[in-house]
Amino acid sequence: MSTTQRAERQITTSVLVIGTGGAGLRASIELAERGVQVLAGGKRRKHDAHTTLAAGGINAALATMDPEDSWQQHAADTLRESYFLADPEIVETVTKNAARGIEDLERWGMPFAREEDGRISQRFFGAHTYRRTAYAGDYTGLEIQRTLLRRARELDVPIIDTVYITRILVSAGVVFGAYGFDVVDGTPVVIHADAVIIAAGGHNRIWRYTSSRRDENTGDSFRLAALAGGKIRDAELVQFHPSGILEPTEMAGTLVSEAARGEGGILTNALGERFMDKYDPERMELSTRDRVALANYTEIAEGRGTDKGGVYLDVSHLPRETIMEKLPRLYRTMIDLQMLDITTTPMEVAPTAHYSMGGVWVAPEDHGTGVDGLYAIGEASSGLHGANRLGGNSLIELLVYGRLTGESAAEYTRGLTSIHRDPAAVAEARAEMDALLAPESADGAESARVLQRAIRDLMTEHAGGVRTEEGLSAGLAKLSELEERATRVTVHPDIAGFDVLAHAFDLKGSLLAARATLECALERRETRGCHNRADFPEQSEALRGNFLWSPTGGVSFEPLPAAPEEWRALAEAHLDDSPGRQARRVAPEARGKCHHCQALARWRPAPAKADSLELVSPSRVRVMTWSPDRTVPLPAGASLVNKRTAPHASRAPCAPAPSGTEEAPKMKETGPRPSWGSSGRGRFLGGKAPSLLRGNQ
Repeated sequence: MSTTQRAERQITTSVLVIGTGGAGLRASIELAERGVQVLAGGKRRKHDAHTTLAAGGINAALATMDPEDSWQQHAADTLRESYFLADPEIVETVTKNAARGIEDLERWGMPFAREEDGRISQRFFGAHTYRRTAYAGDYTGLEIQRTLLRRARELDVPIIDTVYITRILVSAGVVFGAYGFDVVDGTPVVIHADAVIIAAGGHNRIWRYTSSRRDENTGDSFRLAALAGGKIRDAELVQFHPSGILEPTEMAGTLVSEAARGEGGILTNALGERFMDKYDPERMELSTRDRVALANYTEIAEGRGTDKGGVYLDVSHLPRETIMEKLPRLYRTMIDLQMLDITTTPMEVAPTAHYSMGGVWVAPEDHGTGVDGLYAIGEASSGLHGANRLGGNSLIELLVYGRLTGESAAEYTRGLTSIHRDPAAVAEARAEMDALLAPESADGAESARVLQRAIRDLMTEHAGGVRTEEGLSAGLAKLSELEERATRVTVHPDIAGFDVLAHAFDLKGSLLAARATLECALERRETRGCHNRADFPEQSEALRGNFLWSPTGGVSFEPLPAAPEEWRALAEAHLDDSPGRQARRVAPEARGKCHHCQALARWRPAPAKADSLELVSPSRVRVMTWSPDRTVPLPAGASLVNKRTAPHASRAPCAPAPSGTEEAPKMKETGPRPSWGSSGRGRFLGGKAPSLLRGNQ
């Protein structure tokens, strides 16, 4: 049945927000608070948005646990761990405004975990210098979604969570609305709007093993923006989270939150070896996600993985009460899916496609896309994460830019004096849907679901954790075949609804996102962060910038500006290889034992003190600081606690040193740290690519 045989529903609003997750809701709230008419629409039920899956926490330099923290240090950590591919202005905007985002949630009733004195508790997340990840158990995303929905209801924000937007309507480079259909009854919908905000997620569902569920993150945002005249930035930069479960098969890739490692979880291979000391001996399991994921990948590829193709993530050494308080969702999920009790048994995990660090190109000041009246926020956008995302940064990003973009969209619509609606644009969107619903399409020989699976297999094989020119080129050839087959997709709506039509449009988004990813990955001839090129293992300073992609223009390169001096030095400090920092590269002989996580405490460079070390347990409790000119012993009978602040209220005290006093140990020089490429961050271990980089499977 074509759309011309059914009445189109027409809706008018000032601003349309596409997406009902955290980013879309925060923008809608801002618009409503400013008195602007707003409509939020999405294809997934608002209570089940992807935001609800975010478990571990949300970042802001509140300094509730570590007074030394600051937005500048948060910015430096974000830029450094992006491998300097993040947009410095976007980084500064997010980190400066992060505390305001937390304050907004507090004001609206967000149930953050708190210390005994009432301050918000913050935990360590991988690669953060300080504890700055606020949380609500391991249900943080769910609680944020509930809080935002509650506030949206208070403001009477209209939400239609059964509408699939297929096209942004544009006339002469200016947005005037969107076209779509109701996924329940198939009614075509024309939405006239003065501005549109895309908040419909990323594209990580186009890999076989992914933390995204079916029908989400299929590249919708990429396609909507690109066909409207926008560009895609950093499509090749996709974060593979270190820990996705392996079974049951239909749930493979489901995430085990970084909170498990943040609370003291350890990784071991099938031989029982705790292997992260080979890859990042200072930060161990709390290294950056790209390093931990590649370490897991290496252990598996070199034959030290489990029979099922994973490694073990173990939290069973933690007190049961800690797990039930800090990781209740993980405990329940593993019982439900595997009947596995994580308080007694390790979990088998492997890397899983988790987050689109690239997305729609946006301007740092307002997240405009370069198309008048069109904006993108959340995972749909790009610029904050570069080649590696810090855990907890995505949730604060959607709060910060949800507010700022809502403000900008409000100002934009109020400044309009006229708007032109082009019937030809509506007709083109209508014809696209008609072509899928026309009776003759029933004779098509292809299924959208089958082709979606083929894309996921293709991307896993040719654009997974390790890539080569040969593999990427082969992937593009296969993709061309799939694009041709997609022209013969069959759509059969029935009494059950129009999900099959949604699947056909999901396929269109996935095809476009896959092409953008493969073509950009082919051009990035270096290894940097999540992007590992076996044929180009070095990091190239000439490629410190972003690849942009459009359907008509293909791939282009955009250099990045330098970060502000105010915090750039903090980001570059950890890259300093000067002789004056050689004393930081030492391996003490003596170690204490952490009672909290039953593992040895480690010496590591003290972030705030040059040429000094600190003893810190795997649960990130700081014990003492050592410097070359002074020995600072631990007092007799003392517990190993954080000397900067009070110990975590719910954390069991750590055991005293075996002798009652632990003197700073003799230091032995171990030589340079493993190389990470020409600038210290690109190549894998010691300048030598691991064996998994040989070829592209």
